[in-house]
Amino acid sequence: MRLPADDPRHVAVQADLRHWLEQAVIGLNLCPFAKGVHVKGQIHWVVSDARDGDALREDLRAELLALAESDPEQRDTTVLAAPWCLADFLDFNDFLDEADAVLEALELDGTLQIANFHPHYQFAGTVDDDVSNNSNRAPYPVLHLLRESSIDRAVAAYPEAEMIYERNIEALERLGAAGWAALNIRRSVGE
Repeated sequence: MRLPADDPRHVAVQADLRHWLEQAVIGLNLCPFAKGVHVKGQIHWVVSDARDGDALREDLRAELLALAESDPEQRDTTVLAAPWCLADFLDFNDFLDEADAVLEALELDGTLQIANFHPHYQFAGTVDDDVSNNSNRAPYPVLHLLRESSIDRAVAAYPEAEMIYERNIEALERLGAAGWAALNIRRSVGE
């Protein structure tokens, strides 16, 4: 069953993700490239109704093709949320190999790439409640589809882009768990 884009559940998921983007990603400057595309309205938001990896793979395929064929001035990036699928982080992490295989099968590797976020994201060597994990946590499992050309331009314009990860960890550690909680990153639609 495909829900209409204006279904209240889709609207709630998108609102949660926009809040996360504005408060955490942009607000904490976790991604210095996010603000420009957000302000210009170049982010395409998609909520998948997938209940399993097969259905999500099909939605991913469709969104990769749509992004590749779209005008970057209108749609520079796509955020594909999967609120009813891959709630377990390890299952989601395993799915990322399948996502990359879809990208390669479409011959879009080198043109597009897939970043990922998950509510239970955990870096190797950390404990679950380590505040640094929040740099890759979103309210829902997310596949973020990006244009390589946009990344290249952004990295060229941003000094020491390779240091973003370290700066994010430092910022999150200064913020602490209480500060993160105060951002009220929420999930309105169930797992």
